Amino acid sequence: MAERLTIGEFSRITHLSIRALRRYHGQDLLVPAEVDPATGYRHYSLAQVRPALTIRRFRDLDLPLADLRRFLEAESAGEGEAGHPAAQRVVAAHLRRLEDRLGRTQRAVEALRELLTPEAERAVSLEVLPPQRVLAVSLDVPHGADLSWYDAAMRDLDAVAGRRPVLPPGGRYAHQLFTEGHGRAIVYLPAEVPLPQGAPATVRELHLPERTAAVATHAGPHDDLDLTYGAVGSFVAQNGLRSQDLVEEVYLVGPRDTDRPDRWRTLIAWLIAPGTGRSTDDATTATGTRLPDAASPTA
Repeated sequence: MAERLTIGEFSRITHLSIRALRRYHGQDLLVPAEVDPATGYRHYSLAQVRPALTIRRFRDLDLPLADLRRFLEAESAGEGEAGHPAAQRVVAAHLRRLEDRLGRTQRAVEALRELLTPEAERAVSLEVLPPQRVLAVSLDVPHGADLSWYDAAMRDLDAVAGRRPVLPPGGRYAHQLFTEGHGRAIVYLPAEVPLPQGAPATVRELHLPERTAAVATHAGPHDDLDLTYGAVGSFVAQNGLRSQDLVEEVYLVGPRDTDRPDRWRTLIAWLIAPGTGRSTDDATTATGTRLPDAASPTA
């Protein structure tokens, strides 16, 4: 077989359409080995078969054009050490993105199956949460903020707590934070020791009083946390309970504890206004061990 292949011959060998080959050329992804200056006819070499098929696979996997160009440039650097590690980094980063997308898709499918199963219900109970002494960071989360505000608050709290053993961290969030995308938040760490000297100015001591809440424990990653919120909120509405417009999330097990999202456990406590819940004799009293941890809330 000749080394010099017309675009039609190259198309038959690679199963890439002539239109796709022209597009790859226009995008500077696969430039023909030769282009006749008089006719404009494209000719390819056999050495370009493998790169052409590689490009097709990457495009099938939605690798961004900029990343694909970086990969091809690194590969074209040759067999030396300078090229291949850079190409491998591009591939590794995209594979992580694909795995993350696949995980989100799988969790969305599981959530949808639950929603389409009428008998599937998440357990909710009315509980009395005990008073707690905590170290806390209070802030107003602006509209459109990412979760960096939570990470910054936890860094300040960790700096104060040091390596002392503490109960899992938590947060108190105004419902407005979820419904409007901005609002008041308090991030806290339970602690029995006073605030030490030299603590960050953002950290203060706070006493959480005994409070009644509709409570459910969310198992797994936070992608479907809305299902647990839906169950807790429905419980409040069905029982005619009056909300304090506050919810507590306590991160029993989270990213601070394990990199296995399936093992995460998040306590969701929808706080009820005093005097509107059942008597404490009818409620389940929560103990300190029921209270939670994760590196960031779902705001």
